[in-house]
Amino acid sequence: MSIERIETKTRMSRIVKHNGTIYLCGQVCQDATKDITEQTQTMLDKVEALLLQAGSDKKHMLSATIYVKDMSYFAEMNAVWDAWVIEGYAPARACVAAKMARDALLVEISVVAAEIQA
Repeated sequence: MSIERIETKTRMSRIVKHNGTIYLCGQVCQDATKDITEQTQTMLDKVEALLLQAGSDKKHMLSATIYVKDMSYFAEMNAVWDAWVIEGYAPARACVAAKMARDALLVEISVVAAEIQA
């Protein structure tokens, strides 16, 4: 049993791999001055890049927990999510309203995925 930590700092690792399972730290947008649509898209772009770096992809997501600053953003966030998720490969998902670490952040996601077996 091995645990691999990637991009580890004092507080957290961006990626942790254990027994073929990949855990990503919470991901937020590229630019918090943008609207919910842009914040969601750039957040998901970061998730996709981290999954590839870890040896996985969107088809191998197992679960996603989405934190939205306010449920008034739910429909707009879902429109971006629905276009991003590959049909037939949607992970188990939860979405909750949550207080964000920075006031300008509107959405954050935490993802667990399976590693692609060679």
